[in-house]
Amino acid sequence: MTEAVVVGPADVAAAADGLHGIVHRTPVLNSTALTALAGGRVALKCENLQRAGSFKIRGAYWRMSRLSEAEKSAGVVAASAGNHAQGVALAARLLGIRSTVFMPQGAALPKVAATKEYGASVVLAGATVDEALGLARERAAADGAVLIHPFDHADVVAGQGTVGAEILEQVPDVRTILVPMGGGGLAAGIVAATLGRDVEVVGVQAAGAACWPTSLATGRPIALDAMSTMADGIAIGRPGDVPFAVLHDHVTVRTVSEEHLSRALLHVAERSKMLAEPAGAAGVAALLAGVEVATPAVVVLSGGNIDPLLLLRVVRHGLAAAGRYLQARVRVDDRPGTLAALLAELAASGGNVMHVGHVRTAVDLAVDEVEIEVQVETRGPDHCAEVVERLRDAGYRVSVG
Repeated sequence: MTEAVVVGPADVAAAADGLHGIVHRTPVLNSTALTALAGGRVALKCENLQRAGSFKIRGAYWRMSRLSEAEKSAGVVAASAGNHAQGVALAARLLGIRSTVFMPQGAALPKVAATKEYGASVVLAGATVDEALGLARERAAADGAVLIHPFDHADVVAGQGTVGAEILEQVPDVRTILVPMGGGGLAAGIVAATLGRDVEVVGVQAAGAACWPTSLATGRPIALDAMSTMADGIAIGRPGDVPFAVLHDHVTVRTVSEEHLSRALLHVAERSKMLAEPAGAAGVAALLAGVEVATPAVVVLSGGNIDPLLLLRVVRHGLAAAGRYLQARVRVDDRPGTLAALLAELAASGGNVMHVGHVRTAVDLAVDEVEIEVQVETRGPDHCAEVVERLRDAGYRVSVG
């Protein structure tokens, strides 16, 4: 680990002054549903409503505004799956700086398009953010441009910390702040803003990309060998040195499953009328997973930049995880009228049929049998059970899953 870099409340306060009039003071909205779940007040800090759709503009602008004139004229280089890319591109445009952003080849097309629209030159390269970051470093060294790291710089941490400073003003009695966690820049900034206050910062990672638990246990940043998560915004393989220096004694880390991430996105959309990306809803996922926190608690919705196609898949997955979709296979005689009879039974049960498929060629099917695959929208787990029971009582052979 590099030499510890101290970022504290004074650094965050300076960043807040520099960002005045540049970033939005995003609202804090109470969540009745999460309050009932946690047993005390829970509010959402809506950074999904920030300029460029996430908190990243804060750190990017503060870092770039402090460059020398010579550094500004040389341009900047960055790497990101989307949110930091858009933050850097917008900040560069506001400051009149030329910017180049490396994005993984699988980056969501809307995020790529938005980054270009903000004025950055986009290079699609590498399979992950970490690979894109390596290529960005090479470009910066070759061109003399300044690398704007997404999280591993004191100015970036201080800029992100203005989220925490606003929370302290908006919810003065806050006891817990839940924050999505990848490289650690946002969590470190919030810790820096809250030093000396009785506030616990809980960083939430996707279980399939959780580099912090092992690193904290080892006492130094440790890189993951592989990652797998829908939450691309926090899919970072190694903690940043600067965030680690700030956080190693000041953060609690929890991990959440893909199921809880998809349920959280659906929960935020349905109950709070907010659009968040999977990474942005990680704090909500932790509460849905049963993580206990002291209240009042504030959950940072860190970003709302989601590919509509991913949104469609995640909502479907979230509905299934919440017991709102029934996926079943029903074996019937292969003769006219059997499908119509099955659909009539499902309609009578109150289920809404979303998809129907036929399987006629399988080794365990008799010549005169067909298996009908149905996806049915229900009112929840109890209704799912009622639908299955009704079909079985009617004589259908049903398997679920």
